[in-house]
Amino acid sequence: MSLRIGLSAVVELVVGEADTAMELHTGDVPVLATPRVVALAETASVDAIAGHLDEGMTSVGYRVQLDHLAPTPVGATVRVESRLETIEGRRLNFRVTVRDHHGLVAAGRITRVVVDRRRFLERAAGE
Repeated sequence: MSLRIGLSAVVELVVGEADTAMELHTGDVPVLATPRVVALAETASVDAIAGHLDEGMTSVGYRVQLDHLAPTPVGATVRVESRLETIEGRRLNFRVTVRDHHGLVAAGRITRVVVDRRRFLERAAGE
């Protein structure tokens, strides 16, 4: 494994109708939905460690701690940055920030755990 503190990735999204709280049924306003923010944060975290895990290994979500601080309208671009902050055994802790043209939209931490892909899928299937 070539994991190291500081690995990072950026994901950008132009907010569309499909990304809104109304469309995801998590609110009645046409702004970027919190579940979509979480998904973008997870994507950036996965991207940050892409190519740095041993063969047969993957990471899975463990904990999301995210404050969604400001609304982002349809048509605006959000920029999500995830940086690997600490490595605690198999646990990978990322610091995540989400910004749009007005400033900070969301911030928090994502924790992912490194697992053996085959064993994880066997366990999920009940084998």
